[in-house]
Amino acid sequence: MDKIFSVNGPVVKVRNTKSFSMQEMVYVGKKRLIAEVIGVNADETTIQVYEGTTGLLPGEPVEGTGAPMSVTLAPGIITNIFDGIERPLLSLEKLSGAFIKDGANVELLDTEKKYDTTITVKAGDKISAGDVYATCPETPVVVHKCMLPPNASGGEVTWVASDGEHSITDDIIRVRDEYGRETTYNMIQKWPIRIPRPCKERLPISRPLITGQRVIDTISPIAKGGTAAIPGGFGTGKTMTQHQLAKWCDADIIIYIGCGERGNEMTQVLTEFSELIDPKSGRPLTDRTMLIANTSNMPVAAREASIYTGITVAEYYRDMGYHIAIMADSTSRWAEALREISGRLEEMPAEEGFPAYLPSRIADFYERAGYIKTLGGAEGSVTIIGAVSPQGSDFSEPVTQNTKRFVRCFLALDKSLAYARHYPAINWNTSYSEYVEDIAPYFSENVAEDFMEVRQRINSILSKENELMEIVKLMGSDVLPDDQKLLIETARVIRVGFLQQNAFHKDDTFVDLKKQYAMMKIILLLYDKCQQAAARGVAVSRLKETGWFERLIKMKYDIPNDKPEMFDSYSAELVSELDGLEV
Repeated sequence: MDKIFSVNGPVVKVRNTKSFSMQEMVYVGKKRLIAEVIGVNADETTIQVYEGTTGLLPGEPVEGTGAPMSVTLAPGIITNIFDGIERPLLSLEKLSGAFIKDGANVELLDTEKKYDTTITVKAGDKISAGDVYATCPETPVVVHKCMLPPNASGGEVTWVASDGEHSITDDIIRVRDEYGRETTYNMIQKWPIRIPRPCKERLPISRPLITGQRVIDTISPIAKGGTAAIPGGFGTGKTMTQHQLAKWCDADIIIYIGCGERGNEMTQVLTEFSELIDPKSGRPLTDRTMLIANTSNMPVAAREASIYTGITVAEYYRDMGYHIAIMADSTSRWAEALREISGRLEEMPAEEGFPAYLPSRIADFYERAGYIKTLGGAEGSVTIIGAVSPQGSDFSEPVTQNTKRFVRCFLALDKSLAYARHYPAINWNTSYSEYVEDIAPYFSENVAEDFMEVRQRINSILSKENELMEIVKLMGSDVLPDDQKLLIETARVIRVGFLQQNAFHKDDTFVDLKKQYAMMKIILLLYDKCQQAAARGVAVSRLKETGWFERLIKMKYDIPNDKPEMFDSYSAELVSELDGLEV
C-alpha cells in the first residue's frame, strides 16, 4: 500500500512508488479524498487533492483507480447544481449540512430515478460511435440522447431493452463488434475532463449568437461556436452581463460555471435562475441550465478542475446536436488557482507569479469551443463566454492579455460607464469582434441587405465623437462647426437611446435584430435630415428644439417590440417636420 510522504496544502507527495500514471484519479487518506496525479518521476509522485487536506497525515494510504479524472455523463445533469468535481451539492447538503465534509461520498447522478425511455434502434441494426440508441425527456425542454461513446468500436445490435421506464444504470442495448465480442451499454458515459471529445468535422463559423443586447449584437457580435471575454474591474457588471446573456441568448442549453466567485454572488445566481422564466418555453430557466458552483472558500484545486468539468459536459450535449453557451465566471480566479498550486509545486514563476504555462492552459480551454458536425452527423456548437477580473481594472495584466490573444470577441467593461448607470457597461471604443465578416452574410440574408452598412455608419459616428470629445473637453462645444455639433448630438442619441439598455423593462430587456436595425435606420435618418436642414441654414439649436433627438432616445420604450410598423409612422413624421423647417 502506497502512503503519503508529505502534505503541502492541496499538494500531496508519495515516495518510492511506480503505482500511479499521469492524470490518474486517486483516493488520498483515510477519508478517501478525491485527487489527481499531476507529476510523476523516478523518486516521487505528486498528487493534487480536490478537497480540503486539513488533518491529513504522512503515512495515510493512497489508492489508485487506474482511470483518469473523469465526469459521469447521463440524464440528470440538467437542472442540477454541482461542485467543481461534479458532486451534486443538494445531495452533499443532505449528507453533511451547509458545510461540505471532506471525503463525502455521494452518487454523482440519481441512479434510482426512472426516465420514459424510447429505444431508437432494433436488433440487427449497425451502430457506430456517436450514434443515438435511446432518447428520454431529461426536462420538459431538453430531450436526452443516449449515444454510443466516441471510443466505442460499434458493430451489430444483438439485443435491445423494451421502451418504458428505465434508470440510468439499466442495460439498454448489447452490441457485437467485428471480433465477436459483445458489450452492453446503459445510459451512462464516462469521459476524462482534460481530453476534448472528438467530432467528425469542425465547421466554419457563420451564425451569430443572438443575445438581444444591442451593444453586443450590433457593435461587437458573438458568433455561435465562438469565444468571447468580458473583462472588467470590481462592480462593472460582469456577472450581471453574463446573467442577461444566459437568460436571453439563443443557445439550447446554458452551463454556468461559478469559478472562485463570492458565495453571495453564487447564491444570487442559484435563486435568480430558479425564479426566472425562460422566454422561449415559458418554463423555469433551470430546465435548460446546469450550474457548477465552486465558491472562493472551496478547495482551490477543485476550482482549477471546475472549468474542465463544465466544458466536458458542454461537449457531451453538443454531441447530441445542441447549441451550448458556457458562462465561466471568472477565469481570473481559475488562473489564481493555477498560480497557488504552481507555487506549492515550487515551479519557476513567470509574470506576476503566474506559471509559465498560463497562456497554453487558457488556449486549451478556449480552443474547445467550436461549431462542429458530430460523429452522429448532427450539427452542434459550444460558445464560451469567459469573465475576466483584472485587479484594479488593469487590462495589461497577464490573464486579460493572454485571454485577448485567444478569443475573437472582446467586450471590455468600463468603470465610468458602470458608475454612470449605463447598462451594459461595455465600452464600444475599446471592445471589438473579429466575427463581423464571418457572420455578415447572415445579417444580410435574415435582417436587411444593408445591415452591415448601417452598422458601419453607426460605428463611424461613435468613433468620430470620441475624437471630437478631446476638443470639447479642452475648449467647449461652442467652438465646433454645425456639422460636428450635429454629430455629437446624434452620437448621444446612439449612446443613450441605442447602446444603453434597461434589463428591467419588458420591451428593452431583449430586442430582436430587426428592431435593432429599425432603430439604427431612424437614428441615421434623423442625422441625414438634420444635416440637410443645417445646409439650408437652419440653426442646430432650432433642430434640437424640434424634440426629435429626445424622442428617439425614448423610442426603445415608446415603440413596443410587437409593433414595428410604428417606425414607419415615426420616419414619415420626422421627414415631414424637418423638411418643412424654414431658415
